[in-house]
Amino acid sequence: MNTQEQQAILSIALLAAFADGNKADAEREAIRRMADSFGHEAGGAGLAQLYQDVLLKRVSLETAVQSLSEPGQKQLAYEMAVCVCDADGRQSPAETAFLAELKGQLGLREADTAHFEQEEANLVAAASTLAVVAPAVPAAAAAAPASGPIASSLTDAEMDKLILNASLLNGALELLPQSWASMAIIPLQVRLVFNIGQAHGVELDQGHIREFIAAAGVGMTSQYIEQFGRKLLGGLLGTVAGRLVGGAGRAATGMAFSFATTYALGQLAKRYYAGGRVMNTALLQQTFQGLLSQSKQLQTQYLPQIQQTASTLDAGKVLAMVRGNAAA
Repeated sequence: MNTQEQQAILSIALLAAFADGNKADAEREAIRRMADSFGHEAGGAGLAQLYQDVLLKRVSLETAVQSLSEPGQKQLAYEMAVCVCDADGRQSPAETAFLAELKGQLGLREADTAHFEQEEANLVAAASTLAVVAPAVPAAAAAAPASGPIASSLTDAEMDKLILNASLLNGALELLPQSWASMAIIPLQVRLVFNIGQAHGVELDQGHIREFIAAAGVGMTSQYIEQFGRKLLGGLLGTVAGRLVGGAGRAATGMAFSFATTYALGQLAKRYYAGGRVMNTALLQQTFQGLLSQSKQLQTQYLPQIQQTASTLDAGKVLAMVRGNAAA
């Protein structure tokens, strides 16, 4: 896949991200920061410039689609767009309309996309199953700051092991060639924060947890696009049939971005709930960025374990983990 084709698929992903026109300012800013930082890396395919072109409507869906000639590339572009639209856990009518237009312009038939759409729908449905059962406090009260430090039902070592296992799993998901694999990363981060809060006696629903993650500066859509961009540029993406689009196959990209993000998020949640939920947004973001820098240094150390974990994963196991029916 040449640079022009990579840019076309990345452009379609960004067009999908802004398809509904209702992205919150925080999410738009997260996408901008991601594009800017990612675009300066070697092989970044000019993502920062693509972001500006999409935002200023200098690139159209039709133009991007015209750069793709291979059936595998068209299938991949559609799959990525679907995942981007579903990254925040729901699909708006505008996003549904965008995807229908994209499928038509790509010339894809229902038979071409049915298997992927079913797998992706299963994953989205599994992600929605995280719910509070017999909450200890009302949801409104759970969202309010507590008055002081809260003890955990887990030891510090047990909490760190929980965070590390979740980080290894999410890093492994990033190394899988299947396009649906990265869709599991965000739900698993939500579940991790839920488990950490629960260990501190705090029961929260998905809405509160996603707000916490967003307050830390972790954009749902931007995180998925970055994961996707790394896979695409690393040659680590394949069609649903398993035929690889990139040339590197299952070889590791050398960077498990989602390991660091998940580890930093878990450590932030640990501090936040143990400290009685008194951090404001600015402090949450500042603390997360500091933790992220430390976490990036750890990911090289744990890369062999991440690769080993990746070799054990399949669709059924990932779905079970997202539902909470299997240990990470």
